[in-house]
This record gives sequence, structure tokens and C-alpha cells, in this order.
Amino acid sequence: MAGLGCVTLMLILCLALGGIVVWTNGVGDAFRASEQEPPLAVEATAQASDAVPVLVPVPAEEAEDTAGGGTLEGAPVPAGVEGRLAYLYQEVNRGVVNIRVYTGRAGMAGAGAGSGFILDEDGHIVTNNHVVAGADLVTVIFHDGTEVRAEIVGTDGDSDLAVVKVDGDAWATASAGGARPLLLGDSSALSPGDWVVAIGNPFSLGSSMTLGIVSAIGRTIPSVETPFSIPMAIQTDAAINPGNSGGPLLALDGRVVGVNAQIESTTGTNSGVGFAIPSDVVRLVVPALIENGRYAWPWLGVTGTDVGLLVQQANDLPSQEGAYLFEVVENSPAAEAGLPGSSGEERVHGQVVPRGGDVVLAVNGEPIQDFTALLTAVAFKQPGDVIGLTILRDGEYQTTAVELAERPANLGR
Repeated sequence: MAGLGCVTLMLILCLALGGIVVWTNGVGDAFRASEQEPPLAVEATAQASDAVPVLVPVPAEEAEDTAGGGTLEGAPVPAGVEGRLAYLYQEVNRGVVNIRVYTGRAGMAGAGAGSGFILDEDGHIVTNNHVVAGADLVTVIFHDGTEVRAEIVGTDGDSDLAVVKVDGDAWATASAGGARPLLLGDSSALSPGDWVVAIGNPFSLGSSMTLGIVSAIGRTIPSVETPFSIPMAIQTDAAINPGNSGGPLLALDGRVVGVNAQIESTTGTNSGVGFAIPSDVVRLVVPALIENGRYAWPWLGVTGTDVGLLVQQANDLPSQEGAYLFEVVENSPAAEAGLPGSSGEERVHGQVVPRGGDVVLAVNGEPIQDFTALLTAVAFKQPGDVIGLTILRDGEYQTTAVELAERPANLGR
């Protein structure tokens, strides 16, 4: 049923965006993707992977209605928070927009809807790349119902972020009507249990607010359009549904801590597991999208996994710390530095487990606990930076310098 749910939801995205299909495959493809963390790695059996809910982007909903009227749904709130939530909605909703996209290709017309938030007084608006990708026309609907045309300024498939902009006259009108930019918060300061709210356009019901908590931090999620992963994602149980994509996830101080992007679901609707791109990644990527229309990500060129029990046993490793390198991409920075991937396989308790690859234990002297930590350490560098990797190879500890390159545009596509 997980596969059927994926196909159904992907078809919704296809129709909404004029025939552009974006597929997120299961464990096997995730494991093979360059610098993408495999959710269950090689220790997942085929039977187990069939039962795993499919991680999918929140699709753009068919645009039929944008009538709003804020709604508050979700977990019970603690005493004293109710008044703050009502005030928060009144203040923050002015910085949230609905986004409509229109396409027309090969004689077929399509329309979809998503969300976004106002970034600055120049009329820049942040949303998801998968909301506006392939659109021939983008419009923005402000909190007062005014709809204006917007231009795509920059997109980044690797982070699933995009920036659109309304012109000066449109922004002046919106600003006079009360529209205001939202402030970016510090996603690294979040902890599980922190209260958060999501405001957006679920099912084309504009200006809807839901309440929940941060369920977990530091998740790694697929970028949908490219084989690379988005590090440090925020998991939340605040209801996120089709049409919420691109809208803000906010702390109770009103600052944006994430951009709502994906749900884990077998039905295509919220099941209490949603994911937001962290504001620290927004702060990294969006200025470059505004200035250059794109962001240049650094690239190491590896596929890997955590060192679980089976990997530890197959490779006779002293601990379960570090990032195990399963595959090194040919002609990548990692390959140029002589890092090897796995050289063979071994059956451990009936499971096929890779063996022979390097284990990265530290980057520039900072310990690496797992493969996600390696992805995060590399992601916040720049192409051309040289990093020192402490590795364990054949029982011996070594230090290797690697000069990072820019991610290739056509890898795995």
C-alpha cells in the first residue's frame, strides 16, 4: 500500500504542475543516491521496505478556492498559550502568502497552489522549489485577498527552496494593506518538545494555522528533484497537508524556523509526521538565490550509511561511530583524494552487508557520529574548501585532505 500511496500522491503533483512528475523512490534508490543517507541502509529486507511509509513532498493542491478564515488545529495547548496563539496568528499571518501556479504545455493546462512567506521589504517571497518548478505563471495572494503576479528569482532543487518576487507597485499596495516580512529564527536552537505552528494554504484553504511540537531535529530528507539530501530537517506533528508546501513553520515568538516541505504518509495527507527545511539552510541558500538565481553546493562525492551493528560486524570495526562510505563517485573529490568505497559484501545474520569501505570519524578534527553528521559538515562548506578527514581504513587511522568541488548539475538525473 505504501507504493500505491506514493503513486497516487505523485499523480496529484503531476496534474497540479502540468505534467511534471517528481518521484521519490524507496530504500534502494535512496541508498544509491550520491551523498544521500539511506533510511534503512543495507540492513533492510525487501519485505520490511514494503511496509515503510513513503516519504513524499507535500504536493501543490489544485487551486480552486483561497477563501481563508484562520483555523487552529492540532495538539492541546498548555495553559497560558491560547492568547499568545491568537495574537501570533494576527501578527504573523500578514507575512504569509498563498501561491498559485499555472502551466500550459502540449495543449494541456494545469494549475496548482502552495504557500510562502514574505522575506523582506523588496517583495521577495520564499517558497519550495517543487511548488513553482515548471510554472509558466506564478501569482501571490496576500492576507487581504489581493492577488498579484510574481516572477521566479531563483530556485534550488537540492534544498527544495525557491524565491519569487512581486514588483515595487504590488509590494507598496500589499504593504499599505498590512503585509509585512517575517523574521528568520535559529533552527539550531530548537529542541524536541518545542511548540511550533504552521501557517499556509492546505487544500487551498488560505490562512490556516495548525499547532504542534518539534518531534525531532537533525533529520535527513530527500530533496525530491535531485539525488542529494537536505540535512538538519525538522520533524513536526503540526498538521502539514497538500498546499502547505513553502509555508513557514514558526516558533511561538513568531520567527520562521523552517519551510514546510514534506510529509511521511501512505495516504497523501497528514499522519502526524511532517518535515520542514530548517531556517539555517534558508539563511544559507536564499541570499544566493536572490543575488545569482542559484546556489553552489559543495560536493564530496560519496554514498554511505551509519555504522550499525551489522556494518560493524562485517567490517570488524571497534565501535559504531562514524560515517561508513559505501560508494565513491568516479572523478569526485573523494575519488581524487583516494577514498575507497566498499570492496565487497558479506552476509551477516542473513543480511547482505557491504565491507571494505572507509569510515570517516572526524572532519577538521570535529568528531563525526554518523553519516548525517558528515553530510551536514560538508553542506556548510563552500566549493574549493579543503577539509581534513580522519578515517579508519583496514584497521589503521589516517588523515586525508579533500578539496570540495561544486555539485555536478546532471548527477543521477
